[in-house]
Amino acid sequence: MLIAAAREIYAERGVDAPLDDIARRAGVGNATLYRHFTDRAALIETVFHDALTPILDAARETRERADAWSGLTAYLDRVFTLLAADRGAGDLMTTGMRGVPTLDALREENRRTLDTLLRRCQEQHTIRPDLTVEDLLFLLAALGRATPAAPRSWRRHLALMLDGLRPAAARPLPAPSLDREQFEAALHRLGGVPRAALQEKSLRPPRPET
Repeated sequence: MLIAAAREIYAERGVDAPLDDIARRAGVGNATLYRHFTDRAALIETVFHDALTPILDAARETRERADAWSGLTAYLDRVFTLLAADRGAGDLMTTGMRGVPTLDALREENRRTLDTLLRRCQEQHTIRPDLTVEDLLFLLAALGRATPAAPRSWRRHLALMLDGLRPAAARPLPAPSLDREQFEAALHRLGGVPRAALQEKSLRPPRPET
């Protein structure tokens, strides 16, 4: 009951939705929710584990494709299909939140996959040679953050972005790429840590059920 309510609210409103609203939709008091889940990260792990795990599997599979460009496009298709269908998952993949095991693993696997495919695309001359993984991650994070606002048009916007990465479109870039630390800081500012999660770091003991 709690998981179903959380999944519905996160899909509708994102992971910033207050835990009180989840308890209310589930028809239970706050104390019941906190007995089952000690904090927001624990609830998010339970709700999104099954949704995020296929992306981990897709990352590992697409890295092995002989044609790196087809691997990259297939992987991004899987990722953005999820982002368009589930606002909560989209929030998670473009947020600075830490401490959710499946999300932490996915973030590292995503970087490794994109870095591997990018390097192989460059070796195969199918992507511009000056693109860095931070460039790619930043572009994808920005598009991912916008996708829930127009969930039916992400394929068009992703295609436009990918076309711009082809060697034929390359022009000298006007500024250096972000490094990993700068990218992480930018991602934090772009997606942030949900406001409710920040408030819950200093949670008082749960109010008694009424």
